[in-house]
Amino acid sequence: VQLQASGGGLVQAGGSLRLSCAASGSIVSIDAMAWYRQAPGKERELVAAITSGGNTHYVDSVKGRFTISRDNAKNTVWLQVNSLKPEDTAVYYCNAEVVTEWGTRRSMRYWGEGTLVTVSS
Repeated sequence: VQLQASGGGLVQAGGSLRLSCAASGSIVSIDAMAWYRQAPGKERELVAAITSGGNTHYVDSVKGRFTISRDNAKNTVWLQVNSLKPEDTAVYYCNAEVVTEWGTRRSMRYWGEGTLVTVSS
């Protein structure tokens, strides 16, 4: 299973980006999908998550500015990031809990390589 993230870039404060992450490989189903980020010198943190049923969770610092969505048929998750702030600068990683064996509910967690978001002030 591979996760390919894209959509990062350099934007001015107040700008927007749309990050995408597509999963491919031997996939039976995907449970939760999520976006994490890691800023220089800081630990990786959960930004937003979405279940297969569409329930979402956001870290307080991005509520009202970021929106996570997914297409189960395409095994893809997006993160719309609006009203960007310099403190949003980080490498953004996608994450998916993937079921790869038919007839089981065992999932494994996979990570994408990350996409860099840089917000200038």
